[in-house]
Amino acid sequence: MSDVPQLGPVPQRIPVDAELVSRLVAEQFPQWAGLPVRPVNDGGWDNWTFHLGSGMSVRMPSASEYALAVDKEHRWLPALAPRLPLPVPTPLAKGAPGGGYPFSWSVYSWLDGEPASPSRIADPVRFAVDLAEFLSALHGIDPTDGPRPGLHNWYRGGSLRTYDEKARSALAALTGRVDVDLAAEIWTTALDARWDGTETWFHGDVAQGNLLLNGGSLAAVIDFGTCGVGDPACDLAVAWTVLTADGRRAFRERLSPGEETWARGRGWGLWKTLVTCARAAERADEQAATAHRVLDEIFAEYAAADRRGPTSEQ
Repeated sequence: MSDVPQLGPVPQRIPVDAELVSRLVAEQFPQWAGLPVRPVNDGGWDNWTFHLGSGMSVRMPSASEYALAVDKEHRWLPALAPRLPLPVPTPLAKGAPGGGYPFSWSVYSWLDGEPASPSRIADPVRFAVDLAEFLSALHGIDPTDGPRPGLHNWYRGGSLRTYDEKARSALAALTGRVDVDLAAEIWTTALDARWDGTETWFHGDVAQGNLLLNGGSLAAVIDFGTCGVGDPACDLAVAWTVLTADGRRAFRERLSPGEETWARGRGWGLWKTLVTCARAAERADEQAATAHRVLDEIFAEYAAADRRGPTSEQ
């Protein structure tokens, strides 16, 4: 379809180190000069993330495309936060380009927690319900004037067809390695699932690294760089990428998405999983194992729904 946006190549990231961050903080926010700066382990791809003292973080976009989210987050996070049942990052200050660094950047309050890997979740069903409650609240916020899908969020909330080329290329690369016929069927079903056009807020990247646990329970949701207003089906991919089968049932019951929304959500989970599987085709590392586990979840849930009806899964 000619009106469907096409994704460009992966952005070229620029390096950022703690010394540069310390200089920029001291120059632009002297009240925080002298606070220790250290990199955050597994700080993400879109931003280089650093601890600033004990209670703040600094997020430095790693490429010009990712810098498009800075103004959006500063505009909308303070408006969204009071309406959400869990803590989200609070922007404290917006930095300007300087010292050879070309983009705007952010200082945030620090939220404690550990990424929500399945092995760390104490009660998978409770976790799923808590996440559904959070997303239900987010999806229920007035979307008026919110940011529509665009390059600022890689067209999350828009048409799945934006990702069709990537999905088809991954399927071709995985021929003989996975059940590409079944994957293609699931993908086509997702593409054909219509959206009624009712816009809502969405997070856009509900992944384990952006869901923080405290004592094994969901404690905070971070990284709203891909948030926006549009089709919320992209937020449902977590049902296959993180949740267990029991958790997925509870998640679906609480959110009550229609069958076509659920199918599109499955498609959001599928395309990225296929791309990851294709990239890891010659490897046997943890990332490859995780991607294949998720693909098995998608296959099993789709097959169960096909056999037992749209709301059944064993």
